[in-house]
Amino acid sequence: MPVGQVAARPGGGGVGGMVLGGGAAVAAAVGGDDAVVMQLAAAEGEETVITVNCPDQAGLGCDLCRTILEFGLRITRGADVSTDGHWCFVVFWVVPRSSSIKIRWASLKNRLMSMCPSSYSIPFYPDISQPGPSKFYLLKLLSPDRKGLLHVRFADVTHILSDLELLIHRVKVSTTPDGRVVDLFFITDGMELLHTKERQEETCSTLMATLGPSISCEVLSAEGFQQGFSSLPPKIAEELFRVELAESEICSSSLSAELKRVQTATINFDNSLSPAHTLVQIICADQKGLIYDILRTMKDCNIQIFYGRFRSDKKGSVNKGCREVDLFVKQVDGKKVIDPEKQEALQSRLRSEMLHPLRVMIVSRGPDTELLVANPVELSGKGRPRVFYDATLALKALGICIFSAEIGRQAASERQWEVYRFLLDDSKEFPLANSLTNRNRVVDRVRKTLMGCYN
Repeated sequence: MPVGQVAARPGGGGVGGMVLGGGAAVAAAVGGDDAVVMQLAAAEGEETVITVNCPDQAGLGCDLCRTILEFGLRITRGADVSTDGHWCFVVFWVVPRSSSIKIRWASLKNRLMSMCPSSYSIPFYPDISQPGPSKFYLLKLLSPDRKGLLHVRFADVTHILSDLELLIHRVKVSTTPDGRVVDLFFITDGMELLHTKERQEETCSTLMATLGPSISCEVLSAEGFQQGFSSLPPKIAEELFRVELAESEICSSSLSAELKRVQTATINFDNSLSPAHTLVQIICADQKGLIYDILRTMKDCNIQIFYGRFRSDKKGSVNKGCREVDLFVKQVDGKKVIDPEKQEALQSRLRSEMLHPLRVMIVSRGPDTELLVANPVELSGKGRPRVFYDATLALKALGICIFSAEIGRQAASERQWEVYRFLLDDSKEFPLANSLTNRNRVVDRVRKTLMGCYN
């Protein structure tokens, strides 16, 4: 049996009588003492295997996926998820999204370990009221060179903060009358050590080593600072948050082809194969964050996954670029999903999240040009990881200068959205104000980077 296949073990314990077959290092995760076991790749380009074996709780698979994405990893050929409702067993095959990304494997393991419940007495669906971060900090950067920071180095700042496990919740970037840049990053620390002098010094020294000695850096408590976010005009919000894609977003033949593949995704329900579970079968286009999108949708819809298999296509396959997903699920009341209306509602929600997990558009803001990127927020209050980094990376690749930027939340279409607003500098080299072609290029590049076409 190939590594990663799941086989039934009669009378077996652990995860509902399911164990992994093949691969001593992977199988060792079942009997190991640690809840999280990593088999690091032997060489660059090979996969690292992450196994999580711990008590179950609501949306744990979604939370694990989000953290893996936060650390700059990509889930490759598949994932296995098994649970009996009390104990779960999850395996991910991952690789760094880029060779330039430095993965802190020990920190990742600690983060994943901290997410694992330590008790069996956990209700499956706890209170999901939005939790606020335990402590906000303000990272203040001051630079005398506006273009040097925003045009070339802004993506580097977000990259460094991601590598340091500093999560960006909001950012305000602006210039002073004398031409200096002031960056205010509202952040939380994934390691929860930013209150210490050592952690603050590490953050500033790492930034200054990359950005140069002319940059001044300071970490302050964010208490008392204004963190307001200006809402979008109603007409723009309506277009940005609507379910259907706008024609302006399908702006290139290659992107259009990708979207057409997603639009042909199939989602079927089968209640005949299991007496206790509903089988949800999904075939759809592969893209960055797809497993996370599926798991967060199930989490938000109060659907528990008891067994899941995420398979990617093999080289030479007629379904190249597709994922096949099998999920055995139950409702929150422990029953199968039999009601046709509930099936249709879940099917519609899944299709929407796979078709359109991110919204990207360009609008005019007076004489200036503004790029908008939006993604739905989980009911738990968590946003999608690395969106800010990917957007700035795409703008850097196009050579576009960011004049100012901010991140905030806005309610629309009966849900919360995380909105990224970038005020872009116009230039002779890449004019935006009167060039529909260049605007479409920006939307195309940003969207493709967010969806994983560019890394």
